[in-house]
Amino acid sequence: MYVNVLGAGLAGCEAAWQIAQRGIQVRLFEMKPKKKTPAHSSDLFCELICSNSLKAARVESAAGLLKEEMRRLDSLLMQCADQCAVPAGGALAVDRNAFSTMVTNKLTEHPNIKVIEKEIIDFPSDAVTIVATGPLTSDAFAEKIIERCGGSLHFFDAAAPIVTAESIDMESAFTASRYDKGGDDAYINCPMNKEEYDAFHAALISAERAPRHDVDVMNPKVYEGCMPVEILAGRGLDTLRFGPMKPVGLRDPRTGHRPWAVLQLRTENSEKTLYNLVGFQTNLKFSEQKRVFGMIPALKNAEYVRYGVMHRNTFLDSPKILGADYAVKDDPDLFFAGQMTGVEGYMESASSGLLAGINAAARVSRGHPVILPKETMMGALADYIANAQTKDFQPMGANLGILPPLETHIRDKRERAAAYAARSLQYFG
Repeated sequence: MYVNVLGAGLAGCEAAWQIAQRGIQVRLFEMKPKKKTPAHSSDLFCELICSNSLKAARVESAAGLLKEEMRRLDSLLMQCADQCAVPAGGALAVDRNAFSTMVTNKLTEHPNIKVIEKEIIDFPSDAVTIVATGPLTSDAFAEKIIERCGGSLHFFDAAAPIVTAESIDMESAFTASRYDKGGDDAYINCPMNKEEYDAFHAALISAERAPRHDVDVMNPKVYEGCMPVEILAGRGLDTLRFGPMKPVGLRDPRTGHRPWAVLQLRTENSEKTLYNLVGFQTNLKFSEQKRVFGMIPALKNAEYVRYGVMHRNTFLDSPKILGADYAVKDDPDLFFAGQMTGVEGYMESASSGLLAGINAAARVSRGHPVILPKETMMGALADYIANAQTKDFQPMGANLGILPPLETHIRDKRERAAAYAARSLQYFG
């Protein structure tokens, strides 16, 4: 008796752990290292491609609440993330290599998990199966999923560049977190005055972009949460100043004033030798990234260990296909988990894997499926992807707006968020 888990990304790793912890054998299929997509670089499980941030840490936030719910359900990824945390102000960010290494070791050493390095090109029929192959599913298996599920949605996703710490011009930068939260070493801030920003903006919107060769390149959809910075800039001169380059809550110690615009750099590893350009997901040609981003004074001599890239993501039309237990409505032995279901974000994907794993184990042992209340963030996300009334289905990350309203309206934003969190966590004991 075993369960097949296809894919060793965040959702697949969490699902495999939950099943194995319940005494059930797992066959975990992963095509790396034999085959990788253009966006993958590591042989490790649970590779973080876009960013090393797992979003807000405080429980009185949507992202923080989601992570706390996962902790209370014995999430492997939360255990590893907490142990591999690096400074990130009010966010939980991890040393991505240490994080992936720890998850990989935990799974490969588990007595109930057998790792099979093999590309899956069709649905297994020998056991209960969880498909967690991710938004970068190989073309061959993606076609099988489309055939089985009656179509899919295609989005383009983008990753931000990473630079070396020693190449950052600290005479043109300063360390601080917004409103002095989280310690001064959380972010390196790269300020720009109005003249510098205007020149940068003009260069950015006219820079040459890398070609895309995806089948639906002529009509792509770009998810707002991973919008390339050059697309955002094209929406108006001040769009970046109210988005990823907003200077709110920061003061340049050299001038004593708030800068006109600021690019924040977040540490990538515990040694603080690598930093990523926060919010600067991009599809510019590599040479253009170096030229245009080099117009930011602190990055004039930056050395890039990874340039930004753009790739296609695939999402199911989940409200027509999946239930709130992440099982296919017309096939209770087949589950999906991860971003393919339409949950957007690292820990959102992991949370779907957690519930899919619990429910796949319940299916094997003939137990009852676990459907969390909609008052919980995990339950609300599951309900969102399974709600047949949803029109124009779009990917969704954790947010307080998908939770049912509180019985009593609370005007203060922080107090309202705290009340949502308290209501949710009462279901977890």
